[in-house]
Amino acid sequence: MDPLKKQFQEKATALRDEVKALLKVHREKKVGEVQLGNVFGGMRGVKSMIWETSNLDPIEGIRFRGYSIPELREKLPTAEGDKEPLPEALFWLMLTGDLPTKEQTDWVSQQWRERAEVPAHTFAVLDALPEDTHPMTQFSIAIVSLQSESVFAKRYSEGISKYDYWDPTYEDAMNLIARLPKVAAYIYRRTFHGGDHIAADPTLDWAANFAHMLGVKDKDFKSLMRLYLTIHADHEGGNASAHATHLVGSTLSDCYFSLAGGMNALAGPLHGLANQEVIKWIFEMIESLGTRQPSKEQIKEYVNKTLSEGKVIPGYGHAVLREPDPRFTAQRKFAEDYIKNSDIVNVVWNCFDVIPDILKGLGKVKNPWPNVDAHSGAILVHYGIKEYSYYTVLFGVSRALGVLSALCWSRALGFPLERPKSVTTEWVKEFLKKEEEEITIN
Repeated sequence: MDPLKKQFQEKATALRDEVKALLKVHREKKVGEVQLGNVFGGMRGVKSMIWETSNLDPIEGIRFRGYSIPELREKLPTAEGDKEPLPEALFWLMLTGDLPTKEQTDWVSQQWRERAEVPAHTFAVLDALPEDTHPMTQFSIAIVSLQSESVFAKRYSEGISKYDYWDPTYEDAMNLIARLPKVAAYIYRRTFHGGDHIAADPTLDWAANFAHMLGVKDKDFKSLMRLYLTIHADHEGGNASAHATHLVGSTLSDCYFSLAGGMNALAGPLHGLANQEVIKWIFEMIESLGTRQPSKEQIKEYVNKTLSEGKVIPGYGHAVLREPDPRFTAQRKFAEDYIKNSDIVNVVWNCFDVIPDILKGLGKVKNPWPNVDAHSGAILVHYGIKEYSYYTVLFGVSRALGVLSALCWSRALGFPLERPKSVTTEWVKEFLKKEEEEITIN
């Protein structure tokens, strides 16, 4: 058994036994109270999932297995000559809860190189689509086409103990993650560069090889992709892409069906597509103002104009966070280290100086601070990835790390089919009527 799988099995078996004992004593204990606003409000804030790989604090932001993003940048192994964390190391951490050594991280890199071969039929499926098909549509279709390779589906059809479901799920997760950069790069090159594809470089780590296949020659872009694919990997289990992956996986659909479900959720304007909306808004502002170096006063006027038209400012606000997103801060730190003289990056920084105060002045915005999407597009534009309809694919490659490691945990802990109870509006009205009658009687 490989070292990562062995360590995961030991951790999962111990936690499964601990959870079983915990539920035996505390199964009936109430951990929260659902209000009518939660029922009609998208279940916002309802504690109803276990998600081992990360947790989101409204003030401190995302923590991966207890580690903040600044701590990950400090503690995770890096590539030689680089200071950004390797996504392979984060995957090990999310799966085991332990910080990996450089040797263990290199082992994951090698595993993903060996598993990276994409079957010819996936490229054939992509080539059958019109070239102007949205990149996220292509990405979802490509992932589903890879399902023919599912180890879980094969072993389930042969007959397998439910206690062993995690094993083929782990194999599928490793295989799928290994192949995603090649698939995603193929989509980028066929859509925006006339099908001029770039062969993988087997000497590079997972993120650097992705950067290489995209065709950006600047060596700093490899550092960016290591950071980008790390900080976008997970955001606890309640966000749409994570929850969708978990929901589909709870039916015992394999990693391919499950991740495709998550990617279809990520493609929504209220989720991962927001990174596309941010840079589009910045481009429109620059064009409207007639300068790539707008002043803060010009930005302020344009922001107020956007708000007066009943529109939101993309990239600002978050469903959970009440402080600036640490992922925004990490990207700003990267830009300060590598590209602080970039015009497009300076526009983002000037927006950060202007927009929060404007939103605070509205008096009804819970979180006026930037989220991860407020910065990522500007850095990508600087390095030549200007095709913003592709940005969510980059997000998706990263998000696969978190949701698939979490799916391994769901299988190992034996989580059941997810099936919440729904009610009709008529049921709600009858419920409220009965409550009022009881109050009157009492």
